[in-house]
Amino acid sequence: MALPHSEIGGLKIARLVIGTNTFFGYSHFSHAKDTWLRRFFTDDRIQEVLEKCVSKGMNAICSMPGERLRKIMDRVEQNTGVHIIWFATPGNRYPWESWKDDVKLTADVGAEFCMPHQCYTDNAMASGRGEIERYAEIAAYIREKGMRPGLSTHRPETILVVDRAGYDCEVYIQPYNSIGFLCSVETDWIGRVIREAKRPVLCIKPLGAGRIMPPTGLPFVFNSIKPSDVVCIGMTSPEEVEENVTIVEQTLAGQTAAVELQYTRSKAALEAR
Repeated sequence: MALPHSEIGGLKIARLVIGTNTFFGYSHFSHAKDTWLRRFFTDDRIQEVLEKCVSKGMNAICSMPGERLRKIMDRVEQNTGVHIIWFATPGNRYPWESWKDDVKLTADVGAEFCMPHQCYTDNAMASGRGEIERYAEIAAYIREKGMRPGLSTHRPETILVVDRAGYDCEVYIQPYNSIGFLCSVETDWIGRVIREAKRPVLCIKPLGAGRIMPPTGLPFVFNSIKPSDVVCIGMTSPEEVEENVTIVEQTLAGQTAAVELQYTRSKAALEAR
């Protein structure tokens, strides 16, 4: 089996996208875990995981823009011959006074997509008026810098506002998972908005930042979104890459996700005799 692809902004994107919160210590779990992740993930370890991702057919990554990741991605491309497409999410505050500089930085590191971060989008959106403050100007500048515009949001209303306003937007980022972690409304509402969106959606947090087991969380997301949508997941090891890609391939082939179960003594009575 192989990972199916979507087309976003004229580019062929594998439907499983590489997440990076684990690489940079954003665990959404605890300060202790953040600290451990930042100590554990050296450049070499990030490169090891990325090269495994590439070997399994993944060809896109979602991250804040930065020189450190650019250099690691360049080494991966040199070693594998595969160029990794970058969904970059600039911005870290509102009001976003440095937006031109941040968009230019995103272009300078070679990102194909520039998707202003949720901290801008959700604060700049007025759903009642059906507008996002300055977004039309920002999107035009993103195009001027040779990138494809998109938006990162935690609010499904953003998708409706953009679709109705006709803003220049190739793709949305939206959290979606079976327990509603970081989802602003019930998951059935989120799922409907994603399926009815006019553009592809990049679904993040499919495992609720480690709160959901992969055989449970990945089929839930993939079985309730559009064929054009993609799912982004962070992984901490080549073994996790192997397992998660297998689950996704099986799910998208219409099979029940089946991976080797983890064993403890308490499960001995469940083993087949």
